[in-house]
Amino acid sequence: MAHKRLIIEMGMGVDQHGQDPTVAAARAVRNAIAHNALPGVWEVAGLSHPNEMIVEVQVAVPFPDQVRHDEVLAVLPFGQKTLVLKDGGMVVAGRAIAELDDKNDDMYIAIAAVTVSIPHPPTSPSPPDSASPA
Repeated sequence: MAHKRLIIEMGMGVDQHGQDPTVAAARAVRNAIAHNALPGVWEVAGLSHPNEMIVEVQVAVPFPDQVRHDEVLAVLPFGQKTLVLKDGGMVVAGRAIAELDDKNDDMYIAIAAVTVSIPHPPTSPSPPDSASPA
């Protein structure tokens, strides 16, 4: 299906304790979408439901093979969702705290780009039957 991009949102997420790349990735996606409203999905694109939008997520995170895809995509409330993970982000030294189940002092930082697209041509209601009285 062809589609046109409506918005690209960027975000950053950090897991300071626990060394879990899924936590960092989910926080990056949440940060990317946190300050956006998309009324254009209805008012301009003419979609009838937000699940018609196409939401493509890219996240660069340390240890992408350890990320639980479903937990990252669960941050997004609507849309036809896809996730692409890339090796990236950062690992920086923090402070290990035993009570927080730290394995070491690593903090994981992830960056995300969330692209919202609309189907093209957009789905729209059928025009009224021309044979019916006006």
